[in-house]
Amino acid sequence: MSISAVLRAAQVARVLAAGCIGRLPLGAAPVALLLYARESVSIAAAGLLVGVYTAGLAVGGPVLARIADRFRQPPVMLSGVVLSTVGFVVLVQGVPLWAAAVAVLFAGLGAPPFEAGLRVLWRDLLDETQLQTAYTLDIAVQELIFIFGPLIAGLAVAAGGGAAGVYVTAGLQLLGTVWFVTTPAVRGWRGERAERHWAGALRSRPLRLLLTAVVLVGAGVGSLPVAMLDYAESVGHRSFSSWLLAAQAVGALIGGLANTRLNVNARRLPVLGGLLGIGYVPLLLTPGNALLMLPPAVLCGLCLPILLTAAFLTVDRVAPAGTAAEAFAWVATAFSVGAALGAAVDGAILDAVSSTRAGFVLSPVVILLAVPWLRPVARHAPGGKVQDSGGTATASSQA
Repeated sequence: MSISAVLRAAQVARVLAAGCIGRLPLGAAPVALLLYARESVSIAAAGLLVGVYTAGLAVGGPVLARIADRFRQPPVMLSGVVLSTVGFVVLVQGVPLWAAAVAVLFAGLGAPPFEAGLRVLWRDLLDETQLQTAYTLDIAVQELIFIFGPLIAGLAVAAGGGAAGVYVTAGLQLLGTVWFVTTPAVRGWRGERAERHWAGALRSRPLRLLLTAVVLVGAGVGSLPVAMLDYAESVGHRSFSSWLLAAQAVGALIGGLANTRLNVNARRLPVLGGLLGIGYVPLLLTPGNALLMLPPAVLCGLCLPILLTAAFLTVDRVAPAGTAAEAFAWVATAFSVGAALGAAVDGAILDAVSSTRAGFVLSPVVILLAVPWLRPVARHAPGGKVQDSGGTATASSQA
């Protein structure tokens, strides 16, 4: 199914555009927080703030999505964005480090769960034959967040200082949220009626295995902003870190668009995980000329959207009934948890070791550690096995 056919479907272009704007803080906030914090604290403390923010995303996403599963998206997302905006505003008031950590925690907790909110709409807006293209397009478009987010944050900081980057980040999130929740499809969406369980989506064993792998992948990807900042500082151009992160996102965008043609089977999850990890190895070259770091940055992003598309198709298959938004939110949460750990650990490594190259070791190692967890999950991918509502694997056409 072509991309143009998906985009021509009613309301698809609007929800994609609104979701993209609302999710720009996912790309902008790490850079904005790092550059703001580095005006007064160490790189380890700056990495800690990014870690706290992403931890807030990790906790808030599934909670807000679970509430939306039971009720509606607009009131949940609007309440969340108010809390998040307040957190960003408090941060830039010159508060001490402990208060800054609380502020960024609230900024993360309230971040609207756009990924979950958008992906549960696809079955209402599109037919079954268009779903894989929709997921791939969604992830490819999402890479615009990680291309323009860091650049917007970097330009805002260059124009108005560290606080400007934070204010612009908060403003974009607020704008995207209002545009998204006023879309008819979002206002009309209701969660599926189903028997509720205290564990929610997590009662699915394949989903739990997938989330473990996603945590490891997130740790590898999440450590990169800290490593890139340290590298950029070592070559005398701190703000160039935003361009390196944008280059990584360009690679991911290329990979995502290519996947709309390749249609890589979700049962290739282990292979995709291995290729993603290997793609981070060239970053260890850390050339003295920062421009030479751009090609390895592009390379390391190529396989990420392909892996995530396969993961989301698997989630759509194994999530228990009535937990769609929550299940998608758990994937985003797992990625955020990993990213928080990766940022914090990499900051500590770089504070303890004088080598800039050491900051790039963590990514390929932890991503490759995800491969053994992806192997059993691949058996539950589309075309493999399916998950019944009670969480027990049942055989499909392949015995």
